[in-house]
Amino acid sequence: MSKRMSEREQLSLFRALPHDGMALRDAQDLMAYPFFSLAKSPRIVPIRFEAGGISLTVEGVPEHGIATIWDADVLIWAASQIIQAKKEGIPPSRLMVATPYEILRFAQRGTGRSDYLALRAALDRLQSTTVATTLRQRERPNGGKRVHRFSWINEWKEYIRPDGRSDGIELILADWFFTGVMEEALVLTLDPTYFRLSGGIERWLYRLVRKHGGRQPNGWRFEMRHLYLKSGALQRSRDFAAHVRGLALRQALPGYRLSIERSGGIEWLAFHPRIDNCPKTDLSTSRVDRDLSTASVEEPVDFMGTGSVDHRRATRVITGANIGESPAQNGPQPASSNGFGPP
Repeated sequence: MSKRMSEREQLSLFRALPHDGMALRDAQDLMAYPFFSLAKSPRIVPIRFEAGGISLTVEGVPEHGIATIWDADVLIWAASQIIQAKKEGIPPSRLMVATPYEILRFAQRGTGRSDYLALRAALDRLQSTTVATTLRQRERPNGGKRVHRFSWINEWKEYIRPDGRSDGIELILADWFFTGVMEEALVLTLDPTYFRLSGGIERWLYRLVRKHGGRQPNGWRFEMRHLYLKSGALQRSRDFAAHVRGLALRQALPGYRLSIERSGGIEWLAFHPRIDNCPKTDLSTSRVDRDLSTASVEEPVDFMGTGSVDHRRATRVITGANIGESPAQNGPQPASSNGFGPP
């Protein structure tokens, strides 16, 4: 009887392409839903989310915690490689090999020992984090739902030289992730300065704004409390809102203008594509008496469920949300630098 082939033996090996001039690409699903921890300190509390008939649960192990928004840079690298390979007529594969140096340089990291250790820790978190979701799963004939459970990376290995230096990293991507990236309609480009956004909320918010805002001239907006629930963050809602107001005050997101709008006692975050060479203005305290941002968009701002969400370790759940889409590219804007989460 023949020995059963391992997953690795069934996959062709894809050697990473040179990253010079390669566009940053991200999967829209990862931009629209709270798949990652926004904190650099280890998060063990699961992320639970429900919206528009979609549910997801993200769990980590005590040793590593849930994969972070910085760890997701490895997936951005992988998505960028896959799309570039398709454009060049090269068959991509879930089995990828690259040097740590190539991954770190693509993500605009340093290449010192601490950076290599941080990359290895990121790979550990991506492998040990589990996701269970109904997203992109067909309904069953009886009306039931299918739940797909996976880890971002099925396995990874590193080749070590006799002198202790790394000679390459080989990894196998989750089929759920790979399939979504192969369908190019589910992929968006990111601003080249994205990797230099320093904060977890800052990075998450840019991806969400990029997903929903695109270049819609009338922009888009979210109710602040809904935005908080959508983030999956553990901090208190008032602290989250203060942080977002600060980002609006600093105009911290490349390619977009942020503004805080208040109407009928409700606070909203609105965002519009930034016009080139338009000077930054302080829009963080604007008060409006009319709906400025939803009339020309597919749907008004999503209705938000409420609950006991101010407790630090409470489950974050949204109901009745409608996720839009708006592919577009952004112009570069400066931002501060950072690295992967701590090893």
